[in-house]
Amino acid sequence: MRRSIRPRLTTTLGASICAMTCASLLAQTPTPPAGGGQARGGGRGPATPPLIMTSSAWEDGGVIPDKYTQAAGATAPSPELKWSQVPAGTQSFVLLMHDPEPVLNKGSKMDITHWLVWNIPGTSTGLSEGVAAGELPDGTRQVSLRSNAYMGPGAPPGPYHHYTFTLYALDNKPDVTASENAFDTRMALLNAMDGHVLGKAVLVARFHRQ
Repeated sequence: MRRSIRPRLTTTLGASICAMTCASLLAQTPTPPAGGGQARGGGRGPATPPLIMTSSAWEDGGVIPDKYTQAAGATAPSPELKWSQVPAGTQSFVLLMHDPEPVLNKGSKMDITHWLVWNIPGTSTGLSEGVAAGELPDGTRQVSLRSNAYMGPGAPPGPYHHYTFTLYALDNKPDVTASENAFDTRMALLNAMDGHVLGKAVLVARFHRQ
């Protein structure tokens, strides 16, 4: 299974930090494709194909293997991710992995940034398993709540948490430098992305400790 979300042109930032955290990455205003076509049924011209992201480690909505979680230790590797049907004009990608459960369950005003990766080259077709920490040779940058690398899921026993991987295709390359706080970096990046999103795809993984 896989889930994809149709291309958008703008990112809507919420009126508050909580709203920004929960909704800004999921709410964008659809715009008909160039040439008079419409994005969905009944319009003129072909529909623009959606950006798609998949992983060889689990199916969308499935349980992520322990290998990629904190059950395997603090340095668990990141999973392989692949994407296709990239929008024309893409200059870079942004990938956000976050756990919205604390906010949804009203246990916190902020969700958890498990992985924020930006300035991924627009020619990229994915990220290999076990991405090295820090800035990569191709200019890709990354942060998480605890470090400058991937932080695997770590939900305690109980209800599953839904770890959401969201990929954005951008028509620019945001000039954002990581701050000491991953959430501040995330907000700065969201602002830099505003008006530059060509498409996005979402992949969900479930996890809780046994």
